[in-house]
Amino acid sequence: MKPSNRLLQCTLLWCATGLLSALNFWLPNAITNPDFSPTLTAIWQVSGIVLLLVSLLDGLSQLKTSPLTIERKLGDTMALGVWTPVTITIQHGFHQPTEITLFDHHPSDVEADFPQQTMTLIPEQSLIVTYRIRPKKRGDLQFGNIEVLSPSTLGLWQLHHWQQCSSVIKVFPNFAAVSQFAMLAMEQQTSQMGVRLQQRRGEGMEFHQLRDFRQGDSLRQIDWNASARKRKVISKEYQEEKDQQIIFLLDCGRKMRNKDGDLSHFDHALNAILLMSYVALKQGDSVGLMSFAGQSRWLKPVKGVANMPKLLNHVYDLHATPSASDYSSVAKALLTRHNKRSLIIFVSNIRDENTDDLEPAIRILQKKHLVMVANLEEPVLHNITHQPIDNFKQALTYAGTIDYLDQRKVIERTLNQQGVITVNSLPNMLPVTLVNRYMEIKREGRL
Repeated sequence: MKPSNRLLQCTLLWCATGLLSALNFWLPNAITNPDFSPTLTAIWQVSGIVLLLVSLLDGLSQLKTSPLTIERKLGDTMALGVWTPVTITIQHGFHQPTEITLFDHHPSDVEADFPQQTMTLIPEQSLIVTYRIRPKKRGDLQFGNIEVLSPSTLGLWQLHHWQQCSSVIKVFPNFAAVSQFAMLAMEQQTSQMGVRLQQRRGEGMEFHQLRDFRQGDSLRQIDWNASARKRKVISKEYQEEKDQQIIFLLDCGRKMRNKDGDLSHFDHALNAILLMSYVALKQGDSVGLMSFAGQSRWLKPVKGVANMPKLLNHVYDLHATPSASDYSSVAKALLTRHNKRSLIIFVSNIRDENTDDLEPAIRILQKKHLVMVANLEEPVLHNITHQPIDNFKQALTYAGTIDYLDQRKVIERTLNQQGVITVNSLPNMLPVTLVNRYMEIKREGRL
């Protein structure tokens, strides 16, 4: 409980009266009526006693007031960038309409559309306040307590109510996009949302049956002995293996902090990993993950869509750091933890200065694994190449951009010559591009 503005104003007026009385006592010539001073002093003394008694009675009366009961309703999890409703319910014991001031101490990393702070409590009615918040950052969000300020009966005191409502909410990547692509894992589905489901090649997979040769079959599928017996071309049909493993090597270094719209390159990379993980788990494959460059975590391969929450809980609070990316170290660390042949996917932003470290890391992994490099491209560079050139400065910028993009193409060709699968994509297109490439690898039987 603290003094209200009304009590402070009354106290200030009382002090001004006392000051005027003192001046009249010490400077009697300033007042034409010498009898005014005792009268003013008496008024000051009486008003002080009255103000003190009234304020004490007003304050003591609030001790019998029923306390406020405040409850905040919010889910245990939220999605990044998605508006989520928050409901605050206030129950009270006031017998007359009472104006209150409400403060919900939500984290600074959220955007809130709180309607107003001043509200009115109606007798025998609960107050329900609903507003929305949108998290701007993944990870754990700490919600504080709820604070309510209410006036006393005469408005001389301001009552301070604190409700212990602190809680920690997990903010996950926006997994809605992943659910939109759920049907893409089913092979009987046609092309949707930019993901191509190509005809099965059947190479390098588990044998299923013999059948007539079809257009699109490779020569290696032909069973020559059966063809000779049947006097027609017979192909071997294969069944896709369901126990293949994918390991993501997620770069948490400083190059992944670049922004593309509201999301960083790291967030786009995380969304792509989650989508491909979902599709791979639906396909029957196992998915694991190792992060590096300031955020070192290891999740051994898991199998089945039921383990998708485990993957989400493992990565939801990862963020890009100012650390440099050390590809060789993470490659060596992976080999000490995982030996089974797998598809190893580097998800990073590879530049020319990284190739001296990346190439040795790839050679280490290629001894046992199939390696893919998913490389993020900066949209701003592509925008520069499509803008008109009006002056010398723009010409220099254009020339520098073209040179930089050419260097990246050289890196891609070099990696391809070494047997590395490469994927280059704008951040917002990486989820679809990565899934497309994964499906191609599955059908080619390269694992």
